[in-house]
Amino acid sequence: MSGRIPDYVLIGHLTADLMADGRALGGTVSYAARTASAFGLRVAVLTSAAAGEPLLDELTPYAEIVTLPAEQTTTFENIYEPSGRKQFIRGVAAPLKAANIPERFLAAPLVHLAPIAGEVDPQIAHLFPDSTVLLTLQGWLRRWDADGFVRFRRWFDRDVLRMINIVVFSEEDILEAPDMEAAFANAVRHLFVTRAERGGTHYIDGTARTYDTPQVELVNPTGAGDIFAASLLASLPRLGYDYDAATRVAAALGALSVTRVGLDSAPTAEEAAGVLERIYDSA
Repeated sequence: MSGRIPDYVLIGHLTADLMADGRALGGTVSYAARTASAFGLRVAVLTSAAAGEPLLDELTPYAEIVTLPAEQTTTFENIYEPSGRKQFIRGVAAPLKAANIPERFLAAPLVHLAPIAGEVDPQIAHLFPDSTVLLTLQGWLRRWDADGFVRFRRWFDRDVLRMINIVVFSEEDILEAPDMEAAFANAVRHLFVTRAERGGTHYIDGTARTYDTPQVELVNPTGAGDIFAASLLASLPRLGYDYDAATRVAAALGALSVTRVGLDSAPTAEEAAGVLERIYDSA
């Protein structure tokens, strides 16, 4: 794949998620790379990780990986208490800046900015004026204390947002600042606010349209928002940039993802093709 212009570029850190039985690959780029690959796209990832990070091997079957060396891989730990989940960042890899992006990545038609721990320089959005650019916002809404405890951080930059076609975030991401929904709705062409089993809202130039999601038995919701976003962006060219149809594809595959655990919640090529065909036929 090296040397070719990718179809779908992802920019963000993969993560090592600390689990009871060891470290597991995570992060938006990991779920989204597998998802975009299932749509038959050439996927490329700009990320950073510790030298010799073994988790990278799990991602290479699905994407070309350009990795900036770092002292440590971005690492998350979730601690569950009676009062709820506490999230900690135990390490952060190198920042991702405009100068780090391979020149041929700049010609990719689909670009997914996928920050997970504030690592993606927002000014990167200005480098893709001819691409369809999607931002999963979650990683720009995080700050953490000296002990790594993750807290909410407000982020809004109208100059950056005017270069982004689609923003996706969960209603849970802005619980501490619900006013951000209206602000983003009026700053970007397409805003998707996901609401789990209640579907979500698609704002087009500030005008709200609700969408439904298939009702399924929940096993694990981790990665569902990333899979929704990647399915949306990956399906748009196949559906002639029909956003209603692409939303139905994304909702279907996002719902499917919560019935499985870990990165296997990403769709297979057969599942992506089946949903695409069904939605295309009904469009």
